[in-house]
Amino acid sequence: MKRNPFRYDVAQMRLLARQVRRDILRMVYEARSGHPGGSLGCTELMVALYFHVLRYDPKNFSMDGSGEDVFILSNGHISPVWYSVLARSGYFPVEELKTFRKINSRLQGHPATKEGLPGVRIATGSLGQGLSVAIGIALGKRLKNDPYLVYCLIGDGEAQEGQIWEAAQFAPHHKVDNLIAIMDWNYKQIDGDTRDVLHPRDMKAKWESFGWQCFHLKEGNDLEKVLEVLKAAQEATGKGRPIMILLNTIMGKGVDFMEDDYRWHGKPPNKEEFERAIAQLPVTPFGDF
Repeated sequence: MKRNPFRYDVAQMRLLARQVRRDILRMVYEARSGHPGGSLGCTELMVALYFHVLRYDPKNFSMDGSGEDVFILSNGHISPVWYSVLARSGYFPVEELKTFRKINSRLQGHPATKEGLPGVRIATGSLGQGLSVAIGIALGKRLKNDPYLVYCLIGDGEAQEGQIWEAAQFAPHHKVDNLIAIMDWNYKQIDGDTRDVLHPRDMKAKWESFGWQCFHLKEGNDLEKVLEVLKAAQEATGKGRPIMILLNTIMGKGVDFMEDDYRWHGKPPNKEEFERAIAQLPVTPFGDF
């Protein structure tokens, strides 16, 4: 069985999380476009997955994902955080982060497969679709007796899409128990607070009513607690039910004037804002691109 190729300890991951946040800010600033808010909010989760939890081999990437864990980013607009951890884990050169959202770049605003970027198995960002794809991959693994897991990250604003709830009904009915879905529950979307746009009500009760086993972590930016909930979710797989982790994160985490502000959903910082933001995240031994 494969293991995570890094298995960083908490101190290393905290340091890397700071570097990933620097990467996110620099990518979005230099491109003059992109989605910093959700990317910054999901940094601890993505670092925990790629540098401790997921079992994969970045040097031998395959589109079908056989013989390793598979990750699907359904809320594809937070591509900056994904590109950063993919590069930092060796899927492609860190220097390529400079090309984010540039003409002919493999690092498009939303993840795409046309240019063949290692680590990306499906074009996402047309919201609502990724969970269905993840279920399909999980069923494929079951048919092939592949013991590895499928992980899928969705957004809470994305959960306003009807296809999410079709998938939510399908997975428990078919006992897709090799799937761990994670919802970035930050109460923010492009038009404001989700409770104002379309109130989610009791999200945990919703998923449980569909037949999912749910874990709710209110401290979604606490790295140690993120690791704990991911471990608990792994231990709950293989028991006839899909798993959902509801992760309360803070949009814009790590930059004081961006935190919990929906306006940073899809807005790049200007020069002054970038300089203020990057100053809050001291340089790390990992180095900038």
